[in-house]
Amino acid sequence: MTTRDLEAPAVARTGLSVVQGSALTVGAVLGTGVISLPAVAAGIAGPASLVAWAALIALSIPLATTFASLGARYPDSGGVSTYARLAFGPRAATVVGWTFYLAVPMGAPPAASFAGGYISDMVGGGRSTQILTIVVLTLIVGGMNAFGIRVSGSVQLVLTGVLALLLLAAIVAALPHAEIGNLTPFAPHGWAAVGSAAAVLVWAFAGWEAVSSLSSEYDRPRRDIPRATAVAIGLVGVLYVGVAGASILVLGGRAGSSTAPLSDLLATGFGEPARVVTTAAAILLTIGVMNAYFAGGARLGAALGRDGALPGWLARGSQAGEVPLRSLGVLVALCLLSCVVTFVVRVDLTATLLLVTGSFTFVYLVGSAAAIKLLPRGTWGHRGAVISFASAIGLLWMTGWHVLWTVGVATAALVYAEVRDRRTSSATLENPSATASSCTVP
Repeated sequence: MTTRDLEAPAVARTGLSVVQGSALTVGAVLGTGVISLPAVAAGIAGPASLVAWAALIALSIPLATTFASLGARYPDSGGVSTYARLAFGPRAATVVGWTFYLAVPMGAPPAASFAGGYISDMVGGGRSTQILTIVVLTLIVGGMNAFGIRVSGSVQLVLTGVLALLLLAAIVAALPHAEIGNLTPFAPHGWAAVGSAAAVLVWAFAGWEAVSSLSSEYDRPRRDIPRATAVAIGLVGVLYVGVAGASILVLGGRAGSSTAPLSDLLATGFGEPARVVTTAAAILLTIGVMNAYFAGGARLGAALGRDGALPGWLARGSQAGEVPLRSLGVLVALCLLSCVVTFVVRVDLTATLLLVTGSFTFVYLVGSAAAIKLLPRGTWGHRGAVISFASAIGLLWMTGWHVLWTVGVATAALVYAEVRDRRTSSATLENPSATASSCTVP
């Protein structure tokens, strides 16, 4: 596979439009972070957490530009794995592909548990309600994606529109109750806490890499991907700054201890009955982010099977317009297994978030490095890649020991690649002509 093979074709395909692509991107990036992370970050750094929010929003601009440029130039369902393959070879592709593919089921339980917490707060049931919520949402999103990208993209468009309006309503209604005095003391836990908050907030901004696996599904990748990304950057930035800022200014000291900051904002502006609306919003947000990650992750898994980085059995559905049912089924099964393990072991939420964000940050690091090598110098995509690469190194360092999960996944991927290569070499020695014909890429 060469870079020429992946250049965007001139002929338009029937696939994602700019509007649908924007909705999927916003859903992947906005996600469940807006439900609870303003409170988590405020608990870590106080009002100074707003600095972390602003820094990551600024970082998301070059990051999004990098992946949009790669997707537009090399549209393929492999996403970051494909870029790593083109830049650094098959082993790098295997490592980054495994890292992202396994991050999806690892991140599903904490993502769905945010919504489960809101439902449990409203109807009771505690952990049982949360577990049931995760299982039900996983099956719903899996079912949506089984019908193909056109269906999941259309559903995502509706979800994103409703959620954007709801979040804007919460911000506008709560701001009259804002008090500047809630910004003091600004950094009660010291400025170092801003870095810790930023490491957790990577969860809120993960998603730019997820939609790169959908690049081959756009009608006109070169034109549509940059446009969809630009729309997503603007909308995500406004909504995150609005919700995080309103949480600090309106809730004050309660912002760091609130289990449902968005619910508290709506209740402040519209009264206690608004909490029911917030629960619905939490469910929609969770479905939105899981939908985007399942869509991208399933296609990535199929591409990894196609390229030999995972068993070839997963390769079916790797072509544009096809539904990767096998890869999707594996993701659903792994999500359910991850849910069981998470709740049996009782893994701390913040620890789980850092395990997943460590994986995402590593994917950003490799993707940015690939972009530096693949994208033409002097372009905005190349400039964004340089900034993103340096930023990813800093974020990975701030993740701390939680990055060991990513190291373990990378090691397992390298072992798999080594075994695969040895088997290929043995097969070549035994029957060179048959192996050559079987390895021909159509």
